[in-house]
Amino acid sequence: MRIANHAGRAVLVLADDKAADIATASAGAFGPDVAGLYARWAEFVAWAAAAEPVADVALDRAQLGAPSPSPSQVVAIGFNYADHAAETGFEVPTTLPPVFTKFPSAIAGPVAEVALPPDGNTDWEVEVVAVIGREAHRVDEADAWSYVAGLTIGQDLSERASQMAGPAPQFGLAKSFPGFAPMGPWLVTVDELAAAGLDRDDLALGCAVDDETVQDGRTSKLIFSIPRTIAKLSAIITLRPGDVIFTGTPDGVGMGMNPPRFLQPGETLRTWVEGLGEMEHTFR
Repeated sequence: MRIANHAGRAVLVLADDKAADIATASAGAFGPDVAGLYARWAEFVAWAAAAEPVADVALDRAQLGAPSPSPSQVVAIGFNYADHAAETGFEVPTTLPPVFTKFPSAIAGPVAEVALPPDGNTDWEVEVVAVIGREAHRVDEADAWSYVAGLTIGQDLSERASQMAGPAPQFGLAKSFPGFAPMGPWLVTVDELAAAGLDRDDLALGCAVDDETVQDGRTSKLIFSIPRTIAKLSAIITLRPGDVIFTGTPDGVGMGMNPPRFLQPGETLRTWVEGLGEMEHTFR
């Protein structure tokens, strides 16, 4: 099942250009906004399994918003690929994943124009994002996938000048400028990946700047896998329905290049994850 936030309404994606409005198809039982689905995720999934929706929406990618547009928490994991930790000069984490937040005001959709902060060095970071489907606290790793509503694509855009200013890194603020947490194009449930013959723990992900591939990795190389991350996080905090977890980026970021390279006005960033789709962002 693929669920999109299209023009502010929750839709079931039936094909790349067709969808069914969930509020219409369910006679008002669910929707119209996508955020409300997560609070009743189990009920919604049961309804969707038996529903026979009719395509009544022509999908316009320019109208797609983030699949979870108003999470109570945006949790992000740092240095979760060994090669990325090495390229940025940090040690590989072992006991706990390095955690920071991106503020919800940074959330954007999968096709958008993003303003570059003045006098900054804005970097790219492709990530798989896990969306929580039910409250999770003290969850066992073996059960953690059952708490995931689905996966989507994210970019952890990062302004490195702000991040490295001061006596301690400013991860949260430097990664929360407007548009710095784009997600999309839709939420894909884990069973949908399995039906496509894909391994939920081994998805290819990458991004390209003006058609030059700069990141190319696989989620099987995560130090803290998605279920392990959820177990570690939920041992301390409570994850709520609709919360999102940016699970980390592979190597190939601009600050790790020699010389460092950062996004410039007029450039286009294309981001993809196997089985989840693509995003495209331009910069000004």
